[in-house]
Amino acid sequence: MKKILSIKLLIGYVRLLCLLFTVAAFSSCGDDFLDRYPYTPTTGDYNKTEETVILSLNGVYNALLHNDYTFDYNTPGFISYDYFTGLCYERVENVTIGAGGGLTPDNAHVTSYWNQWYLAIAKANTLIANTNTNLSERVKHYVVEARVIRALAYYYLISVFGDVPLFDAPVTVAQFLAERTPKDKVLDFIISEMNECADILPSWIAVERGRVDKATAYAVMARAALLGGSLNYDGRGDYYFRIAAAAAAKVMDKRQLANSYDDLFTTSGQAKADVRSEMILESMFSKSGTTRLHIIGVGNVSRFYGQTLRHPSQRLVDTYECIDGKRIDESPLYDPQYPKRQRDPRLHSTIWMHRDTVTGNTSGTPNGRIKLILNAYEGADRTTQKFNYNSGIWETVSNMDIADGASWTSFANLGVGYMWRKFSNDTIENIQSSSIHFPIIRYAEVLLTYAEAKIELGELDDSVYRAINLVRNRVNMPDVAIDRRGDINKMRQLVRRERKVELMLEGLHLADMHRWGIGDIENDGPSYGMPKEDAGGYAGLQPYEIPNFKKSERHDLNDIASYDHYKDKLKVRDINRYWDSRFELWPIPQSERNVDWKLVQNPGY
Repeated sequence: MKKILSIKLLIGYVRLLCLLFTVAAFSSCGDDFLDRYPYTPTTGDYNKTEETVILSLNGVYNALLHNDYTFDYNTPGFISYDYFTGLCYERVENVTIGAGGGLTPDNAHVTSYWNQWYLAIAKANTLIANTNTNLSERVKHYVVEARVIRALAYYYLISVFGDVPLFDAPVTVAQFLAERTPKDKVLDFIISEMNECADILPSWIAVERGRVDKATAYAVMARAALLGGSLNYDGRGDYYFRIAAAAAAKVMDKRQLANSYDDLFTTSGQAKADVRSEMILESMFSKSGTTRLHIIGVGNVSRFYGQTLRHPSQRLVDTYECIDGKRIDESPLYDPQYPKRQRDPRLHSTIWMHRDTVTGNTSGTPNGRIKLILNAYEGADRTTQKFNYNSGIWETVSNMDIADGASWTSFANLGVGYMWRKFSNDTIENIQSSSIHFPIIRYAEVLLTYAEAKIELGELDDSVYRAINLVRNRVNMPDVAIDRRGDINKMRQLVRRERKVELMLEGLHLADMHRWGIGDIENDGPSYGMPKEDAGGYAGLQPYEIPNFKKSERHDLNDIASYDHYKDKLKVRDINRYWDSRFELWPIPQSERNVDWKLVQNPGY
């Protein structure tokens, strides 16, 4: 038995050493810092020159891609996080977290999540420990950038695992059998680090795109402290909320929101200066220099030019307000037969649905342009309308989302009638080789973090309303209603709603679901969708067949709809979805516990 254990320890230590000395180049765009062609340093000059430090730092930034090759090719792992909530889901039914028991210690996504963030930490620790900061002021800043990314990695780990091993230096043999550090101690480390790093970093917006700056350090601190406040780490919830509010306030007015919400998610839009200001930290992609592309979009769209691997849920669709600023069950503007009319513009920007005009590109050239009318229903002739760019006219064509040989992958069959427009509505690039940057931290999140922290502290003042109004007004949604001002529960409801509709598909709702303690009611049953064809489609819905958000006070507070009173008219999937209290935390990967028996498993696994 001892011999077997020793072999496991040896394998694990060798694997850890590989992580510590793995250095990979990270690409960006144009002549930016992260796009410079790397060279491989020898052991003797490792981090002894500014050039080798840059190469090592590139490897740390590379970890932000967090590639999950079990999920998609060259796609940042952030895109998958929200699929482990009740607001969106993967193609296959009953396999994601909270749906059919897919959350196990052997889950490939869970293992990848753990490994990739510890890879980032290992790379950062190696750089920090082996770099002579006396080389130059720039090198000093490079080391600080690595510390910020390390802190962000620890945030992601504690947000889903709770207690995790904390290393602030390369791991020694003596430390290999590591115990889990209490999550509040890890959070305190993050906060302390970000305070120091923010003081050292020279600017609020990095000169070279893709790099960490002062705004990033404070934003990471605010995000992490909001987690600790919401979950009342060590009984110090208010303490952490104050840190979150103060850190977010440091960034406010140092950055700006993009003028257009849609510009944030297209290549042409991301080239604009105002978008650059909102994107505090990005996972960078490039078609120039060292090429790095992704296929986020091609897995989110119609069978006419892709497939639907991932789907938005009806509960998400119904979260978006009407343009009068009221929830759909409270607004006279809502019509269940035309559910997208007079709605928050972010619904249009984020989701495609039946009757929408869909655009895209399959080659990155004029010949690859796509424009069609989305038809989620089979109909008698199984057709839809597609625009012919050569003739300039609309044509009746076979509906590939219904009639194509692979239509089983379509949003109309495996989903509940919706597709992602976000990250998919780029008419210039080939959707199969996209260089759209993925936002990791946006200024909009910072504003909402500030507002939420102040609300939880009971400090409702004009700064809170201003922060929320900035986000809402950008898309022409009305200011915070007068009847909400001064009401903590109504403001809590609004800021949670704003985080969903503003930041969905950017990997933040997983932590939000845990922070707000709503996993049980968000995943409490099947996934319902658009009305079925044999129920008359949208035309078959009556004015009173509107989602019920008041099943309980918690459902109401968190905008979680129930469809019980007309569920027989709706498309449905994930019949066996359920929730268990153990899902509040993810399991420690079994592969890690096989080589470190001191890693105690989370309860229930």
